[in-house]
Amino acid sequence: MGCAERLTTQAYFDGELDAAASLKAERHLIGCEECSALSDSIAAIRKAVREEATYHRVPPQLRAAIEQTLGARARGQMYVEALRKWLSEKWQFFAGAGTGFAGAALAASLALFAVGGPAQQDFANDMVSAHIRSLIGTHLIDVASSDHHTVKPWFSGHSDVSPPVADFAKQGFRLIGGRMDYVDGKRAAVLVYRHGAHVVNVFAWKDTGDVQSGARMRNGYQLVSWREGGLFFCAISDTEKRELVRLSGLIENFARSQE
Repeated sequence: MGCAERLTTQAYFDGELDAAASLKAERHLIGCEECSALSDSIAAIRKAVREEATYHRVPPQLRAAIEQTLGARARGQMYVEALRKWLSEKWQFFAGAGTGFAGAALAASLALFAVGGPAQQDFANDMVSAHIRSLIGTHLIDVASSDHHTVKPWFSGHSDVSPPVADFAKQGFRLIGGRMDYVDGKRAAVLVYRHGAHVVNVFAWKDTGDVQSGARMRNGYQLVSWREGGLFFCAISDTEKRELVRLSGLIENFARSQE
């Protein structure tokens, strides 16, 4: 009879568990040879699919269905943005009359629209899944080095973008390498940092303006995203949010110093 935690192990691999359940699953993997072997097998299958699977042209019917779905999502996002703009324009009116319940309700509405919406939820889910994949799979690092003279040229030869590369070991963020990944429908360059016992992935891709920057939390992981130099960045880890905010500031300041 197989281990009763096999389904939980698969859910953990897919990033479907919250922080407490993920920690429990991690501890179980350490002591269970069957689930550890299952995790290795899933990682190997996904790696083989990613590296060796053949690609085929999408049938016209499927392409049309996908485009119709994406169009509906885009229209929904445009509605959200228009409503947010209207609320912002009316802020002065509500602020003057809303020191009580009305003001609190408006603030809550603005917060909801600032971080909500299907597109933003999908983005956060994709980022968490990519982060967890890198931790339990075999694709955390493609080029292992803390030297920007090694990592930067590697990105130039393998990536659509070349993000600023710097080691912040003195500030507590040691660069351990970089890799290419695919997240939120985009090819991304990823800087990998070690912060104490935590791994921090910093994804970067060309900014297309379709994702809002800011701080989010999903399934126990902190996400901090920002824009700089035509690129969109997203740092993700299970460390504290303030630490990711600090790292984002270090990267942003370094990027501006190179301009």
